[in-house]
Amino acid sequence: MGAVVSCIKQVLQSIGNCLIRIVDGIGAILTAIVNGFANVFRIIISCLTCGRSGGRRTRVKHHTTRSGI
Repeated sequence: MGAVVSCIKQVLQSIGNCLIRIVDGIGAILTAIVNGFANVFRIIISCLTCGRSGGRRTRVKHHTTRSGI
């Protein structure tokens, strides 16, 4: 009798794990879709503002000095 209960328990755990994986997969797909839309809007905004929406990047100039040897 204990083997039957153990077998049923394992089957239910397997079904539960399968359902959890399905929900995780759906969540990952939805996250990818939302990130895709966000990237498209980011590109559109960047084009409309000539790439200046994210703040200006400053260039660092490195000066090298030569000693008179």
